[in-house]
Amino acid sequence: MRPLKPLSIIYNEKSGFHASKHEDVYEQVMTALTEHDFEIQVFELNEDTSFDDLMNNVIHRHSQNENRGVVVAAGGDGTLNAVASKLKNTSIPMGILPLGTFNYVAKVLDIPLDLLDAVEVIATGTPRSVHIAAINDHIYLNNASLGLYPLFIKKRELYNKYLGRLPLHAYTSALDVLLRENKSMKLSITVDGKKYPVKAPLIFFGNNQLQLCDMKLRIAECAAQGRVAGVVITKSDKLSLLNMLWQWVQGKVEDAEDVYSFCADHVVVECAKKSKLTVALDGEIIEMKPPLNFTVEKNALNIMVPNVITSV
Repeated sequence: MRPLKPLSIIYNEKSGFHASKHEDVYEQVMTALTEHDFEIQVFELNEDTSFDDLMNNVIHRHSQNENRGVVVAAGGDGTLNAVASKLKNTSIPMGILPLGTFNYVAKVLDIPLDLLDAVEVIATGTPRSVHIAAINDHIYLNNASLGLYPLFIKKRELYNKYLGRLPLHAYTSALDVLLRENKSMKLSITVDGKKYPVKAPLIFFGNNQLQLCDMKLRIAECAAQGRVAGVVITKSDKLSLLNMLWQWVQGKVEDAEDVYSFCADHVVVECAKKSKLTVALDGEIIEMKPPLNFTVEKNALNIMVPNVITSV
């Protein structure tokens, strides 16, 4: 009998199998993983769970085994972000069961969106190192943003709550916010040592080249190289913002007036008038104390991917 390999599945109660209506697939997933000689433990994240304690125990379990096994994040961007933040710079690979709305991390790595096919990748694939972007001590796999974008996220979650999770809500929530809000932030942005004062309603940072390509942003190549990729919008009147949204829908946002993109190794965002800034990280809203230091750790996380993948 072959020795069993440790496998831990971590899912959020709000975006796990039950929330995503995959209850019927759950048993098939467990059976398939068992057939690949995994010893499985399943952990649900909820308000009563200490995530740090949970992940410390999971990492200890895998580190004690000669075969490190796989720690699987089952959920959307927020769940993947949380698990990745603990697994970065370790020898334990992360597996992905994509249960989110867009699943950009899975897509950019050619991980199938069908859960049983994704199981095969976890069991028989190969670890691939990926870049991890960070703001201070927080990471983002897809994107981070300040200003209006966090408001888009909050509004989108309301649409999702009452109308179901649909990609269309990314646009309807953005339109809703733009019609109601036009506040700008007075900031300074230091890009590789050069400081610029800006008055901006929105700053967007991307780390997933596929998502950036879908948005027709030229900084996609910058993210692929493992550098800090960002876009600053400096006009805050409603007409300009609505035009920007229309350009975004058309995939031409970088061609809009007063939209500036940059590619750097280190970016610092400062705000003299606010003690905290609202930041959206992979869809999760948090408050952070400036200055905000943006960096990228190259090849900091191993993710299980298909054995044969196209270059990205």
